[in-house]
Amino acid sequence: MSKIPRDVSGRELCKRLKPFGYAVTRQTGSHVRLTRDIPSSSHNITIPDHNPIRVGTLNSILNDISLHLQIPKDQLVSSLFDN
Repeated sequence: MSKIPRDVSGRELCKRLKPFGYAVTRQTGSHVRLTRDIPSSSHNITIPDHNPIRVGTLNSILNDISLHLQIPKDQLVSSLFDN
């Protein structure tokens, strides 16, 4: 079981989500909007541009992404952060 890291910045998370098809669509203040467009649907996620992102906020973002991608959150966390 992979633990959620406690030192991830918003910009770093945005970069790590690119291989999953997420791209920055806009930034308003200190929040970045990422969108994943595939033919059948699109998914928007807002990430705070904070350093670090609070663990509860990061957990919520990862839950949302894992539901959209239909993969277990542990698998998502390990593929994002286990280098």
